[in-house]
Amino acid sequence: MLSNTDIAELLARQAERESGILSRAFRRAARSAFLWPEEVANVIAQNRSLTELRAIGPFIERQIRHWIDKPPHSTHRAPTIRRDFVSLAKARQLLARKPAWAKILRGDLQMHTRWSDGSGTIAEMADAATDRSYEYIAITDHSKGLKIAGGIDEQALKKQGNEIGKLNAFLRKSGRNLLVLRSVEMNLNRRGEGDMSPESLLALDLVLGSFHSSLRIVEDQTNRYLAALRNPHIQILGHPRGRIYNFRIGLSADWPRVFAEATSLNKAMEVDCYPDRQDLNIDLLKIAREHGTHISLGTDAHHPWQLEFIELSLAAALKAKLPADRIVNFMPIGELKSWVREVRGRAPRRP
Repeated sequence: MLSNTDIAELLARQAERESGILSRAFRRAARSAFLWPEEVANVIAQNRSLTELRAIGPFIERQIRHWIDKPPHSTHRAPTIRRDFVSLAKARQLLARKPAWAKILRGDLQMHTRWSDGSGTIAEMADAATDRSYEYIAITDHSKGLKIAGGIDEQALKKQGNEIGKLNAFLRKSGRNLLVLRSVEMNLNRRGEGDMSPESLLALDLVLGSFHSSLRIVEDQTNRYLAALRNPHIQILGHPRGRIYNFRIGLSADWPRVFAEATSLNKAMEVDCYPDRQDLNIDLLKIAREHGTHISLGTDAHHPWQLEFIELSLAAALKAKLPADRIVNFMPIGELKSWVREVRGRAPRRP
């Protein structure tokens, strides 16, 4: 029986055979397959229409039903650019086998709001987090160097911090057990340098650093990663490889060396669980496990409903057999803040 991941690959191949609007429709459906909450086979078995699923219209439904009725005789392995992605339906199956795993999750450490390129307010993201019984969330809007994503400068970051402070006061008064952390996803250049002043970063609860350019380089990027991890102002390296499903394969490095460096600095590497990123992937998480590296989970949500993406990273961590004590998001808020202080304390002092 074809899984949603199998169908995603068939849709992606069909997109390569088509052109124009039809090609784009198949590509969009392939990406959306990772978000379908149920396996297609189950939907069909219940006599339901596949048009209930995101990005599926009548034409593509007929094609999928044809594949289900007559599965292709040979299913070649997906190319690397589409390999090692987990569907939401599969993630939920994995998590259902170990329900206690998701229950120890305390929060989500990457999301965006209208302050940069998100479509929800900070309050709306907090409401969605409350619905999930989170203890904390980090608001990580883009920094000023990423103009295409509406990155914010130091002055805007300070104003955002004031808004978060007021929201936290309101949450306390209303008896809601949620703390909104002041954070930023700081843009890093190839030398691992950030684009925000150190003073503005010290005022934050947490700092992510991420590469957003020069992501198609094929040469080994180990030194680039080491430089980023040694940046004294970040605690988490976001979506490290920079891969995107069927669009960009991502960077390569001597990963054991990179994870060993992260561990020595007590810093975290992120699983960005946006469905077409899923970065770190499972193979790299296994290397992280071997080196005892801290792992951070972030949905990279740009809208409140996208907080559900966290299930993809929880399933990846479970599949990679990561110890719970290595996952930053499982820390109570006091322990999380202590970890940030400890990481900052290791940073070399400026003269």
